Amino acid sequence: MANAEREERPERPTESDGTAHLFRALGKQIKVLRERAGLSQRELGLATHCGEDLVSAVERGVRTPQPDFLERVDEVLGGGGVLAAAANEVREALARSRTRHPDWFRDYARAEAEAVALHDYSNQAVPGLLQTEEYARALFTQRRPLLNEETIERRVADRLDRQQIFERWPSPTMTYVLEEVVLQRPIGGSASHERQLRQLLHVGRMRTVTLQVMPTQREEHPSLDAAFIMLTPKGRQQVAYTEAYGHARLITDPEEVRVFSERYGIIRSQALTPRESLTLIEKMLGER
Repeated sequence: MANAEREERPERPTESDGTAHLFRALGKQIKVLRERAGLSQRELGLATHCGEDLVSAVERGVRTPQPDFLERVDEVLGGGGVLAAAANEVREALARSRTRHPDWFRDYARAEAEAVALHDYSNQAVPGLLQTEEYARALFTQRRPLLNEETIERRVADRLDRQQIFERWPSPTMTYVLEEVVLQRPIGGSASHERQLRQLLHVGRMRTVTLQVMPTQREEHPSLDAAFIMLTPKGRQQVAYTEAYGHARLITDPEEVRVFSERYGIIRSQALTPRESLTLIEKMLGER
């Protein structure tokens, strides 16, 4: 979902307790070891079962390197235990840190962070959790009124940081339904568009994620008014979240949530199957 125009930037975990320098230093060490090993960021991502964007963001210090990521990278790059030795310190830093969000987003962010299930219907843009860094930056750069460069970079970093939900284990159940037009809109240009489609393929092939596309040619549709997200926080009832023009709403009323759940079920039934959806993306990339 898009962020509000008058958003105060959430303070990231790496900033809230002064551990940003630790994570930036680890990122630099990973880059040195990777280049010494003669691997590209994409090759390291494939070897460690993560995306190229994640490797890039960690090396630049805008994503927190998770302990298991450090251990995998250490083994792949022959770090001799240098990176793995920092894993415990990172675990402690993450346990101490708390992400602080502006009031309008705080309840949703808390629910998302502890969710055991997340279901997202998007009809305008690729969901934030699935965006590449380049796609997210293009969205924030094009937004009106214009944002200054510092604000853009901070918001991109915050968005990427939330994507650590894909590294959790056990992972929450995650399903996404995207309108076909979302895949067709070349945000950021053709190169950015291609990389975003490849990112969707990468995420859509994860065991913990189900990705579906709603074809534009469908003659019936149960929810054309707005995008929405449904969350099930651990130990709590399912909630729904909507956001339009900077006005966010976290819905907890059981009857209202039931309506969103019913809509989402119909949307999924009318969308392409997960396999058909990935095949469509592959065709858009010219791979099939």
